[in-house]
Amino acid sequence: MTYALRRLLDLPGVADLEAKALMKPGYADPSRRDEFPEVDEVLAAVFGLTAEQAEEAARPDDWDGIERLSPADQADTFEAEGWDVRDARRKPLRMLAVLCEPLALAMRGVAGMLPDAPFVPEPAEEKSDWGAGMAAEAARFSKR
Repeated sequence: MTYALRRLLDLPGVADLEAKALMKPGYADPSRRDEFPEVDEVLAAVFGLTAEQAEEAARPDDWDGIERLSPADQADTFEAEGWDVRDARRKPLRMLAVLCEPLALAMRGVAGMLPDAPFVPEPAEEKSDWGAGMAAEAARFSKR
């Protein structure tokens, strides 16, 4: 059975932050987080820890350093672990630099928590019969 990826963009407040980062790129800059306290408010509400708490959290010995990867590599790593951290155009979210560390810590059970949202199985593929008429016509044609 396959499962749908959990979308980071669907978590409360994340889509709003992503929209703000589009208008003001400073939102997505981890070094400027003091200027935008609403980022920490969303992180605390969603993951139960702020960006500073995530930085200070003790890492296990086998920690892979996901926060230091490129955005594309982070997106691939999160996808392998069941999370979609891309936008509608399949590009990593602008806010991923800020959201990466708290998400990684929470999903791996190191610090913080994940919001309660169960995985939902992907719907079964629906087979379309739009070509059935053409196939029947082709079969009749080949008999001639």
